[in-house]
Amino acid sequence: MRELQFIRTGRLEWRERSAPVLREARDAIVRPIVAGRCDGDTLPIHRHVSRAMQLGMRAGLIDSVVGSICGPVPFRGPFGIGHECVAEVTEVGEDITTLRRGDVVVVPWAVSCGDCRECRLGLTAKCSTTRTSTLAAFGFGQASGPWGGMVADLLRIPFADHMLVPVPAGVDPLRVAAASDNLSDAWRCVVPGLRVRPAGKVLVLGGAAQSIGLYAAGLAVRHGAEVVDYVDHRRERLDIAEKLGARPHSTASKGKLRLADIPRSDYDIVVEGTSTAAGVDAALRSLAPGGFCQPVGYYLPVGTKVPLMHMYANDATLKIGVSHTRPILPELLEFVAREDFPAELVTTLTADWDEAPEAYKARTTKLVLHRTPLHAVAVGEGSA
Repeated sequence: MRELQFIRTGRLEWRERSAPVLREARDAIVRPIVAGRCDGDTLPIHRHVSRAMQLGMRAGLIDSVVGSICGPVPFRGPFGIGHECVAEVTEVGEDITTLRRGDVVVVPWAVSCGDCRECRLGLTAKCSTTRTSTLAAFGFGQASGPWGGMVADLLRIPFADHMLVPVPAGVDPLRVAAASDNLSDAWRCVVPGLRVRPAGKVLVLGGAAQSIGLYAAGLAVRHGAEVVDYVDHRRERLDIAEKLGARPHSTASKGKLRLADIPRSDYDIVVEGTSTAAGVDAALRSLAPGGFCQPVGYYLPVGTKVPLMHMYANDATLKIGVSHTRPILPELLEFVAREDFPAELVTTLTADWDEAPEAYKARTTKLVLHRTPLHAVAVGEGSA
C-alpha cells in the first residue's frame, strides 16, 4: 500500500509499505479519506532543521526530549508523515462493539488504550500502555512508535472502540479535518478557560501555530468572549481571523513581536502561537490578574526564560503541554454539529489525495487532502 513519506526538506514521496492487518481483537483497520497538515509538520518541510537540531541537542542548546519524540536526528527521513485524519472503518476485530464497516471517524494523533492510569486521568497522549518513549503517535517516525503516517491507504488502530470517535451525522468531514490535533488543541486553549472566566477577553498570538491560533480565535468568539484580539504578521491569517469574528492586529514584521504590538494588557486568556520566548514573555505580561496563558508552539532551546516574578505578582497561570485529543473529541464534534461552527474557513488549500507529495509542501496556512469514500457513507453525511 502507499504511504506519504517525508524524505528530506522540500521532498515528499509516495512509498510502499506493508498493508496493516488486524493483530488484536480490539483493532480496527481504517481508510483515511480526509487529512489535515498539522502546523508542526511544516517545520522540517520548509526548513533544513534535522542536522541543526541534532547538533543543538549534542551541544545542550536544544532539549534532548526532542530526540525521544523525533529521533536522534530529528525529522530525518524517510518516515511516514501526517497525524490528522478522518477515516472510514473498513474492518474491525472480534471484540469491537461500537464500530462497523463504513463508519466515518476521527483518529486522534496520539495512540492510547483508554484504560491505564494516564488515560483515566485524561492524559491520553501519555498513555503508559502504548508508548515506549515520550509519545506514541502517528507521523513522527519510529521514535514515537511503529504507527506510520496518516496520509496512507490504510491504518491499523489499536483499542479502536476507545480511540475512534464518530463524526456526527450531517457534518462534512472536510469541516473537521483538523479534529485529530489542531482543532482540538485550540479547543483546550480557550474553552475551559472561558468556563472559568465567562465572557472573558482573549488574545491570540499567531505565527508558527498557524491554524491552531485561528481555530482558537473562532472558538473564543463562539463561546462568548467579550473581546477576541488576533495578532499576526501574515495577511492571509489576519483575514481569516476577521472572518471568524476576531479583531485582527498586524505586527510590524515576522519574528519580531513586541509588547507594543499587543492592543491591551488585561486578557483573561492568551494563546501563544509564535513559538518564541519573546512571545511567551509578551503573552504572560498581557494577562489580567489571575489570567491563563497557553503556549502551543515548539520551544526548543533549553533555558527558555519565563517572567516568574511578574507571574507571581499577577497570579498568572502558565499551562503548557501536548494536547490530549481523545477526551476532547466527543464534546468538540457535538459542538461543531450543533453550532454549525465553520472550521473549514481556516483551510487555505484543499487538494486531491493523489496530489499529496506536492500539495504537502505548499506554503499556506492549512492544507487539507481528500478522496472519495469506498463505502455507502458519503463525505458530508457523517456516520450511520
